[in-house]
Amino acid sequence: MHKLLLELMVLLGIIDLSCSAIQRPDYDDTPNPEFFNPSWMASIPDDQPLSAVTLPGTHNTMALYGGVYAECQSWSLGKQLLAGIRFMDIRVRHVKGNLTIHHGVSYQQAHFGHVLEGVAVFLREYPTETVLMRVKEEFSDTNDIYDAVVSYIHRHSCWNLLWHSRLVPTMQEVRGKLIILQDFSGPDLGMRYGSLDIADQWKVPSFLHLEEKWQSVYDHLEASPTGSMAQIFLTYSSGAGFLAPPKVVARLINPQLFDYLQGKTDLNQRFGIICMDFPASHIIQTIINFQLKEVKNKRKFNLIPGKVKKGLKIALLGKS
Repeated sequence: MHKLLLELMVLLGIIDLSCSAIQRPDYDDTPNPEFFNPSWMASIPDDQPLSAVTLPGTHNTMALYGGVYAECQSWSLGKQLLAGIRFMDIRVRHVKGNLTIHHGVSYQQAHFGHVLEGVAVFLREYPTETVLMRVKEEFSDTNDIYDAVVSYIHRHSCWNLLWHSRLVPTMQEVRGKLIILQDFSGPDLGMRYGSLDIADQWKVPSFLHLEEKWQSVYDHLEASPTGSMAQIFLTYSSGAGFLAPPKVVARLINPQLFDYLQGKTDLNQRFGIICMDFPASHIIQTIINFQLKEVKNKRKFNLIPGKVKKGLKIALLGKS
């Protein structure tokens, strides 16, 4: 039955097994963003709470390798940050104090130190920005990664780079800082991931379940504007299953998300973090534009063409 359904999806063009990359306004699995927006947080008022900011994020941020069921992104860490991504979903495998980056069984040719170094370089280059990073154990079950995470921070970053509080900060308090959204046990390193209001219905068994997936995204986005400003909202548009790999879900959900957001552009609303697989520059820009209206008219974005200029340090981070 599964084989027949998979063949039907290929026949209908729902799954494209070709290697050709696609760059649409809502979906991009090419190596380079169409344009960059590295300092978009600069014009958000200092007293704005982070919970009132609408920002783009990526699910399984470092999942660039491993085939159709493992790959969730096509841009390197550095390019995602330059494109405007400010929430990162980082999965670490813990073996004898080492933290390698994994998506399930698929090793992502990086370790946690590479992530920390990349974020630190970006924040030094663009100190008006802040980066939120969920850290979660993956493909290991030690339930004891705290000491290893702290060790990596000291070796590959700077302790003072972190926001050391569970409280929702203002923009002024976290400019140039990394906010660890701690999805593991141990003393506080930053905010607790579980303190966010989260919608993550990631299981999508087949394309026949995409309507249910979109409904969960829609419902949470609709609830976000009137939700508590004491809480950061986080909505995952990503999903996967045996008959619905991440690319398939993104190709079909991202257009609905893009249309939904474009229909809301004239409203004074916040949507929190919108976390995606294979986002495109235009959908990222649409999300960035959702700052409260008293800020919106003052905004001046520093857009940079997608081809990185020679000498821009952040372009050296990660592989394409």
